[in-house]
Amino acid sequence: MSMTLTPATLAEPFACALPRASVSVHFSEQDRHSLYSIIDARRDMRHFAAGAQVDEETLARVLQAAHQAPSVGLMQPWRFIRIRDENLRACVAELVSSERDATADALGERGSEFLRLKVEGIRECAELLVAALAPDDGTVFGRRTMPEEMALCSVACAIQNLWLAARAENLGLGWISMFNPAALAQLLKMPPGSKPVAILCMGPVDTFYSAPMLEQEGWRQGWPLHELVFHDNWGNTLTGQRSEEQP
Repeated sequence: MSMTLTPATLAEPFACALPRASVSVHFSEQDRHSLYSIIDARRDMRHFAAGAQVDEETLARVLQAAHQAPSVGLMQPWRFIRIRDENLRACVAELVSSERDATADALGERGSEFLRLKVEGIRECAELLVAALAPDDGTVFGRRTMPEEMALCSVACAIQNLWLAARAENLGLGWISMFNPAALAQLLKMPPGSKPVAILCMGPVDTFYSAPMLEQEGWRQGWPLHELVFHDNWGNTLTGQRSEEQP
């Protein structure tokens, strides 16, 4: 029997959605291998299996994983808005389409190349979530000098937990950042001081990309790790000064 996520049933299902590990647990080599395999297999997905669904128990598990993310000062500034209304989903898609066109214009000579890329799966994905930053609660601990940055970093940690949990459930997830934040906030009736951070498409996929999609499409190549680890000062790698030009 599947559970329905309602106000009356939220607390208990989410509380037991994930098994509680002892803080002193010693993870095995197989555990470590599984974690690193999930990290390596994570992809920013844009293609989803049409008509597929995510059951409520699985959704509860991945959202609980997101909620177990670290946050500065234990402020937990993340909020997740689940888009269930099809008309609202269509409106979100239109906002993204508008920004996609504006991005193409801003890219100049690469604009037409960009428009050939699939940048979202809003209409096809099983679940559509918006990750948002809650109004500031006044937390000073750990964020006195960088208040907004630390709040955003905390939300990003929750999104990454969600992403990895989804991949562990063999679900694809794609992070969309092409939208006007004020327009999306108005559409979702968000309170003053809050801010949408990401539109998240999640659901079953026919296949996961063998490499990041932007690499597969020839748009951009990722940096190797050794070029991004510096020693004592900026740019000082074991192989000499790092060039900031994209490979």
